[in-house]
Amino acid sequence: MRTAYSVETVRAAERELMARLPDGTLMQRAAAGLAVACAELLGRVYGSRVVLLVGSGDNGGDALYAGARLVRRGAGVTAVLLTPDRTHPDGLAALCRAGGRVVRGPDAAEEPLRRADLVVDGIVGIGGKGGLRPDAAALVDIIGETRTPVVAVDLPSGIEADTGEVHGAAVRADLTVTFGTHKPGLLVDPGREYAGSVRLVDIGLALPGEAGIEALQHADVAALLPVPGAESDKYRRGVVGIAAGSSRYPGAAVLAVAGALRGGAGAVRYVGPAGDAVIAWFPETLVSTGSPERAGRVQAWVVGPGAGDDADAVAAVLKTDVPVLVDADGLRLADRADVRARRAPTLLTPHAGEAAALLGVSREEVEGARLTSVRELAERYGATVLLKGSTTLIASPGEGPVRVNSTGTGWLATAGSGDVLSGLTGSLLAAGLDALDAGSAGAYLHGLAGRLAAKGAPVGAHDVAEAVRSAWRDVKL
Repeated sequence: MRTAYSVETVRAAERELMARLPDGTLMQRAAAGLAVACAELLGRVYGSRVVLLVGSGDNGGDALYAGARLVRRGAGVTAVLLTPDRTHPDGLAALCRAGGRVVRGPDAAEEPLRRADLVVDGIVGIGGKGGLRPDAAALVDIIGETRTPVVAVDLPSGIEADTGEVHGAAVRADLTVTFGTHKPGLLVDPGREYAGSVRLVDIGLALPGEAGIEALQHADVAALLPVPGAESDKYRRGVVGIAAGSSRYPGAAVLAVAGALRGGAGAVRYVGPAGDAVIAWFPETLVSTGSPERAGRVQAWVVGPGAGDDADAVAAVLKTDVPVLVDADGLRLADRADVRARRAPTLLTPHAGEAAALLGVSREEVEGARLTSVRELAERYGATVLLKGSTTLIASPGEGPVRVNSTGTGWLATAGSGDVLSGLTGSLLAAGLDALDAGSAGAYLHGLAGRLAAKGAPVGAHDVAEAVRSAWRDVKL
């Protein structure tokens, strides 16, 4: 599992470690890892031209020490001091002793930037807030014109470390070398998009057990997925109820059922007006035309995909005492008081537009502050929330970690893909996973299935559902 910690936590761990080490040891560790990463990206260090953009913080010191190491390997290194009177003195002295070149102020930066083979971003540290100042932003524009590869020190400058939010101009890195632990802004969009590839350098930090952000990996998901035993029957494996679809959107019901069946449910009970379409695709489905209360035994419900204005079905499902996943139209129809009053787990799965409607803000605000938005929704509804998007976030109410999933692909932005995710995740709820784990594992498998189905080309939602089995096997092997 990858974890990310807040700036406050990282700084506390750094202070504790520095108190036990000789002065400068921590920065030397960081600089050594940074120099190695730069050398690997360059390929041939000797004769290459490297420009360091150096601000006033420790990130600038890391860049200067790394630059000194690259000079000793034959690179021509120029340090652009954006705040000359506040440059890290020891790092600057090290670069100068090694034979590096120094220019002062952004006005002197254009010529070396246009000739550079590599740019190292050491402008702003992890405590930076807001976008870059105009002089630094102008340098970033030059880099964009030249398309020179960029390595960011710890975090791209202009990205807020604790949230991934971007307020103004920011560096777009090809590689970010981060120290000690990931920062939330490296895992959560829009910051994640600016970070490029991320390399973690271990500098010896002792961090607390519970992180602010968690990103599951194959092994973590494999440990969550249910496996039937010799004595399993369909009820022990989990029966999921699907209350979805309408005369206008029967396909939503079909796709939600497809996701549930591929997600390991022992049986799927469907309730709604799209029964004929569901049976035509999946004859193993248990179909009824009455209300959800009369559908028979289920261990979890999925309600809302393609439901139109069927508020009665949503209200009926919310009154049950089993886990409930609410998606699509169900999010609009669900009464917040009814959700908060539930004792069994509830999982809401909005995309950014639906989340914006629930929060009463614009879609752009949600997309620009995804971490804040998912946490606020979880608190408002007293429920676990899965915020779909380029990086899907899953948050439960309270102070626990937020899960982030990045297995997806842009090809998943297709009609019906979310319905498959709802059915798949509902199946995991029915198997006994709690809402946070079900949402995390469901998003992981769904994203991986999207990649496997697409293989770099357009894909339909039904293709994604059929690829869930391959994703499951890939995770379990």
